[in-house]
Amino acid sequence: MKKITVSFQGEYGAFSEKAALSYFGSNCTPVPRQNFRDVFDDVQKRRSLFGVIPIENSVFGSIAQNYDLLLEYPLSVVGELKLRIHHCLMAMPGTSIAGVRHIYSHPQALGQCEVFLQTMKQSTIHQYYDTAGAAKMIAEERRSDAAAIASEQAARHYGLKIIRKNIETDHRNFTRFLILSKKPTGIIRHGKTSIIFATKHQPGSLVHCLSAFADRKINLLKIESRPLIGKPWEYIFFVDVDSDKRNKEFLKALRELSDHATFVKILGSYKFGKVIQ
Repeated sequence: MKKITVSFQGEYGAFSEKAALSYFGSNCTPVPRQNFRDVFDDVQKRRSLFGVIPIENSVFGSIAQNYDLLLEYPLSVVGELKLRIHHCLMAMPGTSIAGVRHIYSHPQALGQCEVFLQTMKQSTIHQYYDTAGAAKMIAEERRSDAAAIASEQAARHYGLKIIRKNIETDHRNFTRFLILSKKPTGIIRHGKTSIIFATKHQPGSLVHCLSAFADRKINLLKIESRPLIGKPWEYIFFVDVDSDKRNKEFLKALRELSDHATFVKILGSYKFGKVIQ
């Protein structure tokens, strides 16, 4: 069976790689990329069939850059996954927790482990571009005085010893990932739809746009605003709707939305994502 190439941001062992493997299974070939734009480029230029990106965390909120890239690139959202995030403190074998003088990880991971880090008073905290990248750096440099906060998979991949498990402050810590494709999905039953739209810059515009769904008793699952580049103090809105393209009332709502909005982009309809513990 032909392998499915899936791009993700980070190094092997990143949570995005775990999301890709959890979604696609053993048929998946993960492709690590330096940054989020590289993931979008891979899918757009067909270097990979799919991309996996984090879009929001239950503790730290939305990843703004990926919302902006969803607007910029002509790609479709074809799936989602909610992944439970377990953070581990890891170091070279032989390093004790008392010997850790430096801790490296992605800023979001550091924030998610704030309470634990407050107990590490002997350690200097450093931001790094990626959780698994921090683990890789410590392993390659054989740093005996440093530790990384990353996934259990990263510790296994880079031969590090886990000093402490589950150090995240909130043990209901989940990240929602989106699956990107060059092509949209087919007909989805009982799914959800992600939409981007911009309103006219006048009183009541947003209310009129949202009423298109409320008047038809269509539930909005999430709404996120982002600045409209080039137009200070104007905004675009990202909305997740509890409906799909099979619903006639939803299609009517889209037509009404188009009457009130200055711009509408359908990112895609897809099934509600599984929760991976």
